[in-house]
Amino acid sequence: MNNPFIIAEIGQAHDGSLGAVHAYIDAIATTSVDAVKFQMHIAEAESSEFEPFRVVFSYEDKTRFDYWKRMGFSLEQWKGIKVHCETVGLEFICSPFSNMAVDWLEALGVKRYKIGSGEVNNFLLLEKIAKTGKPVILSSGMSSYDELDAAVNFLQSHKVDFSILQCTTAYPTQPENYGLNVITELKKRYDVAIGYSDHSAKIESCIAATALGAEILEFHVVFDRNQFGPDAKSSLTMAETETLVKAVRNIKTALVNPVNKETNEDFKQLKQIFEKSLAVNKDLPKGHLLTFDDLEAKKPKGFGINAADFKQVIGKKLTFDKKQWDFLNEEDII
Repeated sequence: MNNPFIIAEIGQAHDGSLGAVHAYIDAIATTSVDAVKFQMHIAEAESSEFEPFRVVFSYEDKTRFDYWKRMGFSLEQWKGIKVHCETVGLEFICSPFSNMAVDWLEALGVKRYKIGSGEVNNFLLLEKIAKTGKPVILSSGMSSYDELDAAVNFLQSHKVDFSILQCTTAYPTQPENYGLNVITELKKRYDVAIGYSDHSAKIESCIAATALGAEILEFHVVFDRNQFGPDAKSSLTMAETETLVKAVRNIKTALVNPVNKETNEDFKQLKQIFEKSLAVNKDLPKGHLLTFDDLEAKKPKGFGINAADFKQVIGKKLTFDKKQWDFLNEEDII
């Protein structure tokens, strides 16, 4: 697995179109992310007519239950989606929102489960997933530490291999709410792999999270932020995703290759070019007592006394006439 493991989430960006799902898969495959994430909504199993919209956005769905109904795919369609992902080299990841969805995902043969932040307290679902014995990525978005502690204790007691994502449930997330400090807090508190789930529509947050040690990155993607849907304004475009992937891979390379400032041996040749030697900045006669105002530093190093040693020549007497810009060497002074 690459580190950080990068997950591009389609979520609801497909707006219920199977064709759009497959178009997204092909586009995401060009960005070099590791995985593509979906949400499996089976309306009857997870929702009801009483569920309110998080954001009132739909022109065709009377209730959010209707919306989830329109967003759903059949098990056979999901099988085709997973095959497509694997064909183009992407791991298929999907968040279940019902026990029935877990059954479907088991039928698909998923490698791991992503738990949305709204399900952290859903121990019925956590129990169902724990019984699969598969790894879990737990999003912490709406959870207090008390709630996270309870979920973590549950997963540990069921011997589930899990990681946690710092996440702020705000769309789009503003810089003052990125919660980057929580990455290190989670690392210390739980001693497991910690990642970052982003809704900012900016590449800066995931780059910063990588520098802070995030081992998993997740963010929504969309063809255009002007598209219809509740998450479009909180998503990255394909071009931004490609830029982000390159940036975080470079940051990770830097983090695993620390520079040793105890030695500068690698710069020996460059230092000869960039560092300087002492010279005089005016014509000076033999016997002149050198002052600070007589001196200049000129490249390269090694053609005169090192510029760093200028103090040792101040007050010394010239043994020869010196022309302006001549280098100053040991034999020139007494």
